[in-house]
Order: sequence, then C-alpha cells, then structure tokens
Amino acid sequence: MNAEALSELYPVLAQLPPALAARVAAEAQTMTVPAGTVVFDEHQACQGFPFVIKGDIRVLKPAANGRELPLYRVLPGESCIITSSCLLGHTDYPARGIADGETTLALMPRPLFDELLAEPAFRDFVFHLFSERIAELMQVIEEVAFRKLDQRLAGLLLGKGKVLHATHQQLADELGSVREMVSRLLKGFAEQGLVRLAREQVEILDPAGLRRIAEV
Repeated sequence: MNAEALSELYPVLAQLPPALAARVAAEAQTMTVPAGTVVFDEHQACQGFPFVIKGDIRVLKPAANGRELPLYRVLPGESCIITSSCLLGHTDYPARGIADGETTLALMPRPLFDELLAEPAFRDFVFHLFSERIAELMQVIEEVAFRKLDQRLAGLLLGKGKVLHATHQQLADELGSVREMVSRLLKGFAEQGLVRLAREQVEILDPAGLRRIAEV
C-alpha cells in the first residue's frame, strides 16, 4: 500500500517516525472483498488492525434466532474498536463485520500494531476511536431499551431523504428487528398516509406525522 495514499486517509500515520510509517505501508496486507463478505466473525481470532481504504464495514451482533443488532459502521479513515479491543485483550471477536459494497482494506499485522501503541500519536488515535464508538453504542442501547420499534422506524425513515430505496429486510437489519414486524409497521404508516410503499422503496408523504411518532 502506498504510504502517502494511506496517510491521506489516516493522518495519524504522518505523525509517526518516517521509518515506522513506511513499515506500516509495506507490511499492511491490502485486500478487496465483494459486497456481503464476512470480514470477521464471532469467535474468530483477530489477525490484525484494519485500515478501511474504500467502502465500509457494517459491524453487528448476531443472535441464535437469526436476528441482528447493528452496532456501527467503519468508513474510510476510521477503524474498528472491536478489533482494537481484541488485539489489546488477546481475545476472539464477539461480533461480526460485513462488507457493505465492494470494500478495500489494509490489514496491519498484530506485532506492528503492538509496536505502534508505544507511539503517543497512534495510541491517542486508537483511544479516541474508543471514546467515539462508546458514545455511539450507548445511543444504540438507549434506542433499543427505551424506544418502541415504531418510534425507531419513523426516526430511521426521516433520516433517509424523501425517497428511500431499501428492502424491508434491510430496514429491519438496521433496527435490529425482523422483517415481518417492520413490514407490518410500514403498512400501518401507509394506511395513515405517512408513506407510500413500492417494491424496495418507501416514499415519505408526511414527514411531520412521522416526526410526531418518532418524538412520542
């Protein structure tokens, strides 16, 4: 991986000693995977620290009954705190990461990650990611624990623009629910004149009405 290109996405690398930054670029294994690829899975050993170059990785917690709870996404310029925690604690993955769209990433080997932690700039970068993601995860917990599914669905629709192109299953995955419940709620929204449903499409007709549901 070209050192300059990697540093453009991850400026922290430019703050490292030049020889160390060059090693990151040289030793990181670059790979491109198609959409839907499981990048890492539960109970799998962590092989290294990922830099996302293109695309994104959707991180979720799967349940035995097939349901999934979305946790966060890793975009270019970001990294995965679950991976970081596994590397720091020498534990296996407790969640699953799936490529959304074709995704390119550079995987830095564990020994080099351990070495970089001795550099204040890289250490601060890792723990800053922790603070950001923990705040996001607390919001997910609050949503699941304290808000009804119709409120969460209304809020999700409001954040997607006037016309949302997605299947009911995709919406259910984002909400950590099941397709049947989301379909039932969408049908109810349509009967109230809040949305118009078409194949893999939801058109927002009454955003104010959805906002009232979301804010109850």
